[in-house]
Amino acid sequence: MYRFLLTPRWWGINVFALLAIPFCVFMGSWQLGRFEARVQDHRTASEQAATYREEAPRPLDELLPVDKRTSGMQTTATGRYGEQLLIPDRELDGRRGYYVLTLLRTGSGKALPVVRGWLPGDADAVKAPAPPAGEVTVTGALQASETPGDNGVSARGGLPSGQTAAISAASLVNIVPYDVYDAWVTLNRGDSGMTAVPAKAPTNTGLDLKAFQNLGYTGEWFVFAGFVVFMWFRLVRREVEAARDAELGLEAEEERVAAV
Repeated sequence: MYRFLLTPRWWGINVFALLAIPFCVFMGSWQLGRFEARVQDHRTASEQAATYREEAPRPLDELLPVDKRTSGMQTTATGRYGEQLLIPDRELDGRRGYYVLTLLRTGSGKALPVVRGWLPGDADAVKAPAPPAGEVTVTGALQASETPGDNGVSARGGLPSGQTAAISAASLVNIVPYDVYDAWVTLNRGDSGMTAVPAKAPTNTGLDLKAFQNLGYTGEWFVFAGFVVFMWFRLVRREVEAARDAELGLEAEEERVAAV
C-alpha cells in the first residue's frame, strides 16, 4: 500500500520534507534566541541604568567611544554653551514636544551636544530658555549618536533653520562650523524649568519593534514547519486513497461515467 513512497517522485517529496522541517525549526529557534537575547539585554540595560545613576560621574573622554557598556553612564564635561538647536516631534510621557539641544564648547576643541530638557508643543525658539552664560560644568547620562529613521527618530528633512531631526554628529557637523563629539548627554535635571529627558537604552537592547519582529518570525518559522508536515501527510493520504480506489475499480468506473 505504501510502496509508492519509494518511487522517484516520492523520494523527491520525502527529501524536501526531511530538509525543510529541521531547517524551519532551526530558523524558528534562532529567531526565538534573538528575542530572548534582546529581553536579557533589556533587563541588563535597566539594571545598569539604576546602577549608573548611583555612580560618580566620570570624565567624558574616559567613556568614549560609546558602546553598550558605557551608554547611560554618568559623565561630566566643562565648557561654554554655544549654538542652540531644537529637536521637534519628541514624545515624553505620552505628550508631544521637543528637545532643547545646546552645544557645549569644550577645551578639546570639540563640542558636546547637551540635551538641556524637553518642552511641550511645537518647536519654538522663542519659548526655549537661553543657555547659561560663562563656563559651566554639566552632568548627565552619556548617549550614542542617534540614527535617523531608527527607534522612532525622525528622518525627515527640510526643517526650519535652528532645528534638526536627529542628535547625530553626522548631522550636526553640517550645521555648526566645528567638530562635534560622536555622542551626546542628557542632563539629570532639566535646565531652566524644562523636563529632564530620560536616558535611552543602548541600540538593539530594548524591547522595540525589532525585538517583537524576532518573536513574530519565530512563530512564522514554526508554522512553516507544521505546514510541511501537514502537506506531507495530506499528499500521502491522497495517494493511499487513489490506490484503494484503483484496487476497487472505482477509478475506472469514474472515468467511464465521465466519458458518458
